[in-house]
Amino acid sequence: MNQVYVLLGANIGDPLNQLAQAREQISQKLGLIKQVSSIYESEAWGVEDQPIFLNQVLLVESELSAEEFLQIALSIENDLGRIRFKKWGSRVIDIDMLYYNEEIIDSENLKIPHPFLHQRNFTLVPLVEISPQYIHPVLKKSNKDLLLGSKDQLLVNILK
Repeated sequence: MNQVYVLLGANIGDPLNQLAQAREQISQKLGLIKQVSSIYESEAWGVEDQPIFLNQVLLVESELSAEEFLQIALSIENDLGRIRFKKWGSRVIDIDMLYYNEEIIDSENLKIPHPFLHQRNFTLVPLVEISPQYIHPVLKKSNKDLLLGSKDQLLVNILK
């Protein structure tokens, strides 16, 4: 069974509901959700002039290959209304694969570990909540150590 860490994000429409719908679709189409972080509010990263994001990390146990997982995740985004306007822009839903087992994948369509994972507190904070000791297969540091060394200054707060 493959262990896949996934980041969910949304900042337009009804983000809380969209995260719930994404979790439902993931459990139906991708695999068993083994762990779920809290939901966090975070300032936008990359393109900062946009609404606050809600983010959550899941650990999914899946029989799918990384490429199959990616294709189905993209179809879930489409089913939930995702339209890709601009890189790092506002979105109804975003499903990012962060880690796939301990594999390093560098293909045209898929980069694992996620190439910006270690630079983004909105990813690291929920990831550390559910898996602080997981070791990044390229950087050879735990998620907790990546967060401690992060230079990201954007706020990430647990949703109350």
